[in-house]
Amino acid sequence: MIARVVVDVAANQTDRQFDYLIPEVYEETTVPGVRVVVPFGPRKVQGFVVDIVQSSDYELKKMRSIIEVVDVEPPLTDELLSLSWWLKEKTLSFHIAALKVMLPAAMRAKYKKEITINPEFDQRKLPEELKEMFRNPTNKLDWDEIHKQLSEQLRKQLTKAIKNGHLVVESIVGTNETKKKRKVIKRNKPISDLQKLIEDLPKNAEKQKELLTFIINEQAELWPVVELIERANVSRATVQSLVKKELLLEEEMAFNRDPYEGRTFKKSESLSLTEEQQLSLSPIISAMEQHIHRTFLLRGVTGSGKTEVYLQAIEHALSSGKEAIVLVPEISLTPQMVTRFKERFGSLVAVLHSALSKGEKYDEWRKIRNKEVSVVVGARSAIFAPFENIGIIIIDEEHETSYKQEESPRYHARDVAIKRGDYFNCPVILGSATPSLESYARGQKEVYHLLTMDKRVNDVKMPDVNIIDMREELKVGNRSMFSNKLLEAMLERKEKNEQIVLFLNRRGYSTFIMCRDCGYVSQCPHCDISLTYHRTNQSLQCHYCGYGETVPTICPECESDSIRFFGSGTQKVEEEIKKAIPGIEVIRMDVDTTRKKGAHEKLLSQFGSGQGDVLLGTQMIAKGLDFPNITLVGVLAADSMLHLPDFRSSERTFQLLTQVSGRAGRHEKHGEVIIQSYTPDHYSIQDVKEHDYVSFFQKEMHIRKQGGYPPYYYLTLIHISDTDLQKAISVTEKIVQFLKGNLSENTITYGPVASAIPRIKDRYRYQCMVKYKVEPKLITVLQDIIKTYQGEMSRTDLSIIIDTNPYMML
Repeated sequence: MIARVVVDVAANQTDRQFDYLIPEVYEETTVPGVRVVVPFGPRKVQGFVVDIVQSSDYELKKMRSIIEVVDVEPPLTDELLSLSWWLKEKTLSFHIAALKVMLPAAMRAKYKKEITINPEFDQRKLPEELKEMFRNPTNKLDWDEIHKQLSEQLRKQLTKAIKNGHLVVESIVGTNETKKKRKVIKRNKPISDLQKLIEDLPKNAEKQKELLTFIINEQAELWPVVELIERANVSRATVQSLVKKELLLEEEMAFNRDPYEGRTFKKSESLSLTEEQQLSLSPIISAMEQHIHRTFLLRGVTGSGKTEVYLQAIEHALSSGKEAIVLVPEISLTPQMVTRFKERFGSLVAVLHSALSKGEKYDEWRKIRNKEVSVVVGARSAIFAPFENIGIIIIDEEHETSYKQEESPRYHARDVAIKRGDYFNCPVILGSATPSLESYARGQKEVYHLLTMDKRVNDVKMPDVNIIDMREELKVGNRSMFSNKLLEAMLERKEKNEQIVLFLNRRGYSTFIMCRDCGYVSQCPHCDISLTYHRTNQSLQCHYCGYGETVPTICPECESDSIRFFGSGTQKVEEEIKKAIPGIEVIRMDVDTTRKKGAHEKLLSQFGSGQGDVLLGTQMIAKGLDFPNITLVGVLAADSMLHLPDFRSSERTFQLLTQVSGRAGRHEKHGEVIIQSYTPDHYSIQDVKEHDYVSFFQKEMHIRKQGGYPPYYYLTLIHISDTDLQKAISVTEKIVQFLKGNLSENTITYGPVASAIPRIKDRYRYQCMVKYKVEPKLITVLQDIIKTYQGEMSRTDLSIIIDTNPYMML
């Protein structure tokens, strides 16, 4: 038997299947989807078995054998294997990248090189410096570790000794997925024997008697050591004494890490549905019952009860013995969503998102693979949950750009969901108050089945939206970041003990610092972008490469002391609120305050329990939050995204403003929204006032048609970057000429042009764009570009990134 293996070497020459003989000992366990260790050239690498065949085009005597099978059960199902082929083609990525993205990070291969002395070589002949390292001839040294520590002279000697065959380098392939182990205590004798033995213990062994009595009374099969010590109120020494006397047995056991350990979720029942909810749910259930794959676009205003429709659709899937995947866009959404799902489905829910540790993710993934759970709630990567009987897939806030992966493979979770839904003949629900234009256009053309919910649950009124022209505020002498109306509204809410959400899509304290005398602005030395001032650690930071420096007190150019801060970030807003309204409690949520694990949930639970008057944050607070006491939402700079060089900037502005407006007045108390803008007449801001998505859609579609943008055209963006500016320009020019010469006349190629941020991390960035309606040769031409430059990319600093469905134009 022969295994066809995709090896873990991401290169154009190796992006194919390699044939390996299956040793007799592994014939039973080698099946498609398992990971194996194989010899590849002089080293060992990990690979994935994608097929088993009886014969090969290669000579059997020249064929090498699999060294080891890593898995007992295949981590990848047959369906995920077939999906990997589709993903490779669609995203123009290497097959190994498509396979690895489907597994948790803990399961990805870890390569080590170990150095040992060649047993046939006399170690006394080694240079003196190396002799010390290999004093023990059986020593195995980690290549990466010692390479970092050695001087250049010693590194040369080491390399020479390896080249001469005096030292041997062996490749070790391992994985990180270690199960969490805990020490547990078991009874080593029957309870009746232990009762007799208590009396035989010496008089001074009171604590040992207490411990045995506790274990007899509790009658549990096993106890984690830490828990036993705490519950029985004894020391570790007492436990060890009884282990030595062989009355108790100590063992190591594997435990699942549970990110929600210690949390209790009260059981919730299905709610009665409104007429609109029922009308939306009926066709979804009908598609499930008929085993029909259909994509539903559920457009429901904020607070219309989309989550309850999801929950009842999932209940129906589970009652039919099927499984469900639910995607949410932000980590900050996950705590509240997880609570809703855990309360309804209890231990049947697994959670997958980036705030979990590698180990927690791996354990949650194992629960899914072992069929211990039926529902997965998570961010983008949860779309690859290894279920084998999916009954429904739901993507909440489907318009969110976080569903698009920005590194290889550049997939969109929506496309993967529809592909998997097609395989399992199950419905896919795309839900949003503000669907992406592409999705809504498909809904209108009946490619997707459009469902609409225009009313909030219990006929709760939509919040009143007021737009404040900040130019008028300047005219009357108000130079603060708060308009008079917003300040009055905040004071009123503080008196009434109601809560406020303040939204500003910019973290930090100030956008940049500038010298008022000469115009000097502190720039990042590695990126073409100004540094952002962070007050908490008195530093200037680059939000692209992480570079930081202390704040200058005098101008480095003209030595003036007229250094001033410009623009406002969330840190500055927090300080200004506290000055304007003494005694107000502010909870700030941005990247800086949510770095620690569990920070999102902690801050939200503080706000939910009334410990904060104001929740201030970036876009992570704009959606999914449902707190009954929020009656005011303030948007401080509605234009911050409107003037970016991106054709989607109006759409993103409308979506973000609509989402954040929807946090107000969701329950009994009426809500108010105050939007501050320097461009108040723009249609993307005016349509938020009327809560009119359809009006915005029609205006934006008209502009997209005139400009020739999606959904009227498809786009492919090619990014070229290099540490050498001239090289980046010349390669981009050659690629543009190649595209123009090989694509059809109706396809338009733009470029070369410098990216909006021309340099990031000392790499110069250029790009070109292909715009087309139908282009049958595109994939072939793009693959030719990759093949042409593959060798150069592996040898030099050149990087070429092709995105066939770009969401980031910068």
